[in-house]
Amino acid sequence: LTVVFTGDGAAAGSYGYTNSGYSVYEEENDRLTESLRSKVSAIKSLSIEIGTEVKNQNKMLAEMENDFDSTGGLLGATMGRLRTLSRGSQTKLLCYMMLFSLFVFFVIYWIIKLR
Repeated sequence: LTVVFTGDGAAAGSYGYTNSGYSVYEEENDRLTESLRSKVSAIKSLSIEIGTEVKNQNKMLAEMENDFDSTGGLLGATMGRLRTLSRGSQTKLLCYMMLFSLFVFFVIYWIIKLR
């Protein structure tokens, strides 16, 4: 059995084994690096999509706020008209309410009688 030594004191037979061990680690590091790169890319695209969605939601909320403001103005005007109506003749309003109540009563009576 003869062992040949290289210039750095390592046996010639183990030199190839050492290089192949390092290449396995390098390949695994490259694989893990690529996996990490793909995960970072996925997280980046997801965060960009979240940012876009937040901008769209903020825009929609601003539009809803404007719609609610205009609806509030319309409701205020309607309430003003109702106050004006209620200040008018109370007997006329009371008569309309009584006629409506009688109408509803007869409709309910008719529905119950048909069953």
